[in-house]
Amino acid sequence: MASTQMGRAPRRQRLNVAYGSWDLIWSHVHRVLVVNLGMAVTNLPLLAALQLTHQPWRHPLVFGVLLLVLPGPSVAAAYAYLDASSADADTPAPVRLFAQAYRRLYRRAVAVSAPFVLLVIAAVADVVTLRTSALGAAVVPTAVVVAVVAAAAWPVALAHVAGGGAVERRLFLLAPYAAVRHALLTLMNLVLAVVSLLLVNQAPLMGLAVLPGCALFVVWRNCRVMLSLADRPRPAGPAVREGMRGES
Repeated sequence: MASTQMGRAPRRQRLNVAYGSWDLIWSHVHRVLVVNLGMAVTNLPLLAALQLTHQPWRHPLVFGVLLLVLPGPSVAAAYAYLDASSADADTPAPVRLFAQAYRRLYRRAVAVSAPFVLLVIAAVADVVTLRTSALGAAVVPTAVVVAVVAAAAWPVALAHVAGGGAVERRLFLLAPYAAVRHALLTLMNLVLAVVSLLLVNQAPLMGLAVLPGCALFVVWRNCRVMLSLADRPRPAGPAVREGMRGES
């Protein structure tokens, strides 16, 4: 009896996933697909222009205008869609939420994007123009830092607008401050953006079908954390607490 029991092969345990887990997985996949579709449709002129030329820097006016009016609103709409769909993670959010957010946030997103995009364009132009000149050693490092900080602060500012925040001068100081203060989250966002762009460049159809929604979900969460920590008031120091006690 014991020998027959020892001779039997052990039973394989089957992977049993609850019904609600499949709903949750499909909801996340649905959100990613909607964001990917929305990003592709709203940035279609920019994607078409990139297909026509492999040297966009030779057409700064055309690509400068496209960068000013297209990516910012689409990213803000993606943030707003992810925020609205996160209220009920088990139910797929309808596609119309993305379109409604795009129409509602378009003007504010362009107004927020313009300063950061112009800073990046100006800094990159300075690097390209002055890299071989006598002033290059002094100007190029500063221009690179400005471009990186502006590129890192751009999604933070859009997350503020997508969350219902107002477009005010304080935002253009808060977003760079949050990006510099939380360097690890900023580095993660930049690495995700660079890797996504490289993969999309190698396989455009597959990359656009998979990567934007996944990357933007992580960047959106990071930007929300950065904004919440930047808005959090700092605790009063010992001298301030002593002064408050004296006044009381």
